[in-house]
This record gives sequence, structure tokens and C-alpha cells, in this order.
Amino acid sequence: MSNEFKQISLKPGFMKHNGGVLFKTISKDEYHFKTTIKENHLNAAGITHGGFIAALVDAGAGTAAHRSADGSPCVTISLELKFISTVRLGQELLGNTKIQKKTKSMIFLTCELTAEDKIVAIASGIWKILNKKLPGTGPGG
Repeated sequence: MSNEFKQISLKPGFMKHNGGVLFKTISKDEYHFKTTIKENHLNAAGITHGGFIAALVDAGAGTAAHRSADGSPCVTISLELKFISTVRLGQELLGNTKIQKKTKSMIFLTCELTAEDKIVAIASGIWKILNKKLPGTGPGG
């Protein structure tokens, strides 16, 4: 397993445009991802936009699903997100994803997002494992 975070937003796309996502594998059932909040992530109130947090969880947890599915492409079926506290400019946002159950066609997972040891959001989701490669797809979109 990798001890270092690696950039997964390598191809042009939404997450690369928004600063990218760093990712590392902890075990076959646990994965971490992170990013640092920049000005373009903020809303009019000066805190991190909920839509960016949702996109980050979708990309990070989706990559965890992809990795736990042995590299098969996965698509989000369901993502439930609860916002707990705010994130400010310059803070590092860290996601901890745990695979709860994996079947032949589905992955069920949970994710906790923290900043400075404070819970920012909690999420649960279901990803569908696809049996074919999608054109132009890859982790981190």
C-alpha cells in the first residue's frame, strides 16, 4: 500500500479544473483523499461551497470504489451527504473512505471528511461496478 498521497486528477475535467484530488490507499477497505481549499472553492459567505464538498466526496469516494473494484469503472448510484461544520480558505480537507460491503456489481461505502481534526461532513454511498471500460474515463474525473 502506498504511504504517500498521489494526484489522481491527471486528465482534463471537473476535478482537475477545481484543483485536483490527492489520494492514497490505506488497505483494501480503507482509502484517504485530500485537497486544500482555495478561493475558487468558496461561496458568497466566504466558506467552502457545499457543492465543492459534494464533488470532492464523489471523486474521492468514487476513486475508492474504483480501486476496491480492482480497477473496474464505477458510477455513483447514490450519495447521501450531511454537512456538519464549515471549512475555510487554506484549510486542508481530508476524506477517510471505508468500504462497508462489496458484491459482484455494487460497492457500499462510508466517508468522513475532516479539517483540522473537526468533522466537516459525513457521507454514505453506493457505486455500481461496470464490466466494461468507458471511453475517456479514469479516477478523479
